[in-house]
Amino acid sequence: MDIFHLEGHPHIELCDLLKIEGWAESGAAAKAIIAEGLVSVDGQIETRKRCKITAGKVVSLGDQQIEINA
Repeated sequence: MDIFHLEGHPHIELCDLLKIEGWAESGAAAKAIIAEGLVSVDGQIETRKRCKITAGKVVSLGDQQIEINA
């Protein structure tokens, strides 16, 4: 499992996380992946594109997982 550091920010939007991590080529691609119900946060499907992901959450896409740290 990979780790993403918020580096002092209170959260990151889900679509931005997918783009930054390289799980999506662009913001539009990230939003499409989320809308298709392919992303889960803490084991629950998440379809809100701008869902605020905070420290302690685990985001999954297929067999990829990332834990969010402060």
